[in-house]
Order: sequence, then structure tokens, then C-alpha cells
Amino acid sequence: MGAIEIFLVSLMIASCLLPSASAATRHYKFEIKMQNVTRLCHTKSMVTVNGQFPGPRIVAREGDRLEIEVVNHVHNNISIHWHGIRQVHSGWADGPAYVTQCPIQTGQKYLYNFTIIGQRGTFWWHAHISWLRSTLYGPIIILPKKNTPYPFAKPYKEVPIIFGEWFNADTEAIISQALQTGGGPNVSDAYTINGLPGPLYNCSTKDTFKLKVKLGKTYLLRLINAALNDELFFSIANHTLQIIDADGVYVKPFETDTLIITPGQTHNVLLKTKPHFPNATFYMTARPYVTGPGTFDNSTVAGILEYESKTKLHFKNLPLFKPLLPALNDTNFVTNFTSRLRSLASPQFPANVPQNVDKRLFFTVGLGTSPCDQNKTCQGPNGTKFSASVNNVSFILPTTALLQSHFFGQSKGVYKPDFPYSPLNWFNYTGNPPNNTLVHNDTKLVVLPFNTSVELVMQDTSILGLESHPLHLHGFNFFVVGQGFGNFDPNKDPSNFNLVDPIERNTVGVPSGGWVAIRFLADNPGVWFMHCHLEVHTSWGLKMAWLVQDGKLPNQKLPPPPMDLPKC
Repeated sequence: MGAIEIFLVSLMIASCLLPSASAATRHYKFEIKMQNVTRLCHTKSMVTVNGQFPGPRIVAREGDRLEIEVVNHVHNNISIHWHGIRQVHSGWADGPAYVTQCPIQTGQKYLYNFTIIGQRGTFWWHAHISWLRSTLYGPIIILPKKNTPYPFAKPYKEVPIIFGEWFNADTEAIISQALQTGGGPNVSDAYTINGLPGPLYNCSTKDTFKLKVKLGKTYLLRLINAALNDELFFSIANHTLQIIDADGVYVKPFETDTLIITPGQTHNVLLKTKPHFPNATFYMTARPYVTGPGTFDNSTVAGILEYESKTKLHFKNLPLFKPLLPALNDTNFVTNFTSRLRSLASPQFPANVPQNVDKRLFFTVGLGTSPCDQNKTCQGPNGTKFSASVNNVSFILPTTALLQSHFFGQSKGVYKPDFPYSPLNWFNYTGNPPNNTLVHNDTKLVVLPFNTSVELVMQDTSILGLESHPLHLHGFNFFVVGQGFGNFDPNKDPSNFNLVDPIERNTVGVPSGGWVAIRFLADNPGVWFMHCHLEVHTSWGLKMAWLVQDGKLPNQKLPPPPMDLPKC
């Protein structure tokens, strides 16, 4: 494609994607720099955005254009992902390093430029290279279009609550050592709420998130799980939460005392405060849900809910109530909670579930092994390295960006378009594991024609132990049409699929010892990452990518890359 053709195509696509007259362009600047931060009486220099931990909040409305300039002042390569934003016709701004862009190198900058199309709710941004998202993350709040109400009563106040992890050590050193030895990485020293570990950890009472509320009001809590490696239970003592949204999609509201949220997921919940002063304060706590054989941070983060009082009170003298969270391995609770999630499926917010399927795929997900590098000692099973895989393919990131290679027809030697649609070797996936646990290391993509309707079943495996896997798909929302335990039965299980009001989201947990089925329409051309949002598994290779080809019409084609796209 010549320069004039590229220019004309970009003009035609731009004309189809112009924001409405009421939409705005919102500008942000992210200065990536080192900052000394102290938690748990431990001070360390870490990578931040604008010196903040967590990073700054992005606020926009549906239909707005966002222009976020990222300037890299640190020695690490940087890329930023706008988690849950579909990036319709703006795949160059999606962010995963070596997938949609080369990373931003030291002293360089990149303008992430994209429009929010057909989305509203709670999303978030984070670094998408190595383990840098342990400190580089923050909320994205997309409000409805002007004069468009919520499908529920307007809350008195909206409060982002973002869960994270604190490591006393340098996370880049932790993951580097784990990748070299092939063993499990060291776990975090604390979980955090809005960057604060709270009073249940040593030397942390002063670093406690406090939510101060008024009597008889409704608060919208925007919950985000930005933790690296753990699904979390969350509850507020003596209070009920109403679930109204999952991953930026309205759901049929229901009430619960406790919720489960996997890494990468968001939930909007309504908190109705008590009508009379309760003469007490209340812990809001989160701790992990654990299914796998690996080590984990077995601790609890707490914030405090305080009621405002007209009289001067010493809150330390009031009783402090603590919620009762499910057991660490309470899979029954997780199953029951997720089964209650249903799309709102109203005329204004329909559930457009693909009723017909063009392409059916079956992916096994789990841990395997790779041989130890020569002259190295590895800490995986029998002296091997842990390697996560999808259909026994452990994904190798290339040294140049996949999207760029595809767009300019330079894919040879970068990737192969033959990712297996199903496992090459069938076995009893949740039964006794096979003797051979070695995986195949390669860079393979699934290629889909534009507008293909896809059904994907993801099956957990017992090769090195059953466990839950939170899988995140870039570029699309999908409908969770079914899930179950044991091995998926293609003859029986589809008859129980929900094709009416299944939950629509961008991150879903594959149940430990079970399977999940999703459907989506491949209507967004480009190269799109799919990976486990447990960072350790992502580093080990539990990831793959989809290549969605251009359609025939101008508004069905990926525009050319921006002039400032980083170079490898």
C-alpha cells in the first residue's frame, strides 16, 4: 500500500469514527519516573506515573476521544494498556508490548489516541510489559453520555476502590529470577486498597484507606482488581452490596454480602448506608481465593468504613466490626456468585449474543514444563522450568510488534498463522495427568476473517495441578454462555448454554478443574492478545493472540499506524 493510499484510507476511516458534536477530547500526560514510596516501614524507589501510587485517575464520557501522552524517563521499557477499552479501529493504542506496539524506550514518548465507542463503566490502565503493572496502574471511569442517566438511581457519591499488591523487593528482580530458575516467584508482602495495606499488617496502621460516609446515602463503589496474582474475596462488615455492573457492562442487579473479583475484572456496586448512626466502625476486607498448587500471599487487606457524626467522636473508642470472608478455597461460593451474573438485556442495553457460530475452538489451559537451559539449575518439576500453555503452545513474544508485522506484510519469521483450534493430543484433562508434561514453545496466531462469530471453550487441565485461570481478551467483550466442572462434553453441555442473557465481560475465570464457554463477534480488525491475568502465568506463556483480518468496507479496516509509533 502506497503513501497516498494509506492517507486516503485513514481519511475514510476517520470520517466514519468522528465523535459526536457533544463528545470531547480529553488530554492527559503520563510522566513515567522513579519515586520513593514507603509502605510497611520499607522505602523503595519504584516506577510510577507522575510520582503517584496508584497512578492518576482518567475520567471521560462515552463517545469522548482520549489523548494520553506517555513520556518515559526511566531505564525500563514501557507500554500502557487501557484494560477493557475495546479500541475499535485504534488497535495501535491497545498497549501490550510486542503485540500492538514496540515498547516506549528510555527518553521516548508515545501519544495513545483512541475514542470510547459504545462503552461506559469502570475500566483501568496498567503497564503491559514484564511485572511493571505492580506499580503502574490506575482507574479509568467512563461516564454515560451527557443527559443519559444510569439504569439505577443516581448515587450520592462515586468512589474508586482498586486492589493491588505491595512488594518490599523490586518486582523486576523477582520475575527475572523466577524466569531464570523456572520456579515460582516470591509472593507479595501485602495486598492494598488504593495503594494502602491497612491496619492488619505490621507497621501499617497509618497507611489505611478510610471511606467516610453520610447516613442514609447510596454510594457507587467502582471496584478494580489490579493485583498481580490473586483472585480476591471482598466484603464490608454488616453491610450489603448490590452488584450492578461487571467489566463495564450493566447486569441484572442482585444483593450479596461478599463478592469475588479476579485480576483484571471490575465491578460496580451500590452501598446503601444505614439510616441511623451505628455507633461502630466497619472493616472492608479482601483476601485471596486459592485453587492452585503454588505459593500465595495468605494475608488480608483492610480499609475502614466510618460514618460521619454531628458530634465529636473518638472513633478509636467505637467497636470495629470485621466481615466473615469465605474460606480460601471456597469454590462453591465462587461458582454460586458467578452463576448469578446476568446481562441486563434491556431494550436500551441488549445482550447481542451470537446465535449462530462460524468457528468453534477448544483450548486447554494450564501449566506444563520446558527443559532447563544449558548449564542452568532450574526449580521446576524434576529440574525443568514451569511453562504455561494454551493447547500445549507456550507463547513466545517476538522482538518486534505483531500488529506492525501483519499490517506491512512482514510476518515471515515473526509469527505463524496456524495456532491449533483444539489440542493436538487428547487426554483426560481433569483426571490423571499424562507422563509427558513438556510444552511446545512458539509464536502462533489464530487467524479469523472479519465478522466471524466465535465460540471458544477453555478447559482447565490437571497436568501440574488444577487451578483457576482468569483469562482476559483484548479488543472485544465476550458472552459467558456456559461453564462447568470436569471435562467439557461437546455433545451434552451446549444444550445448557445461556444464549438469552449471559454475562458480557472482558475477563473470565476458567474454573479450577472445569471449563468455561464464551462467544464473541470478531468485528474489530487487528492483532489482539488473550492471556491469563495472573502475571506469573503470563510470564510463563499462558497467552496467545488472534489476528482479525480487515473487512471489505472502509470502516471495517485497520487504519495505518500513527507517525510516533515506537520502534523496537
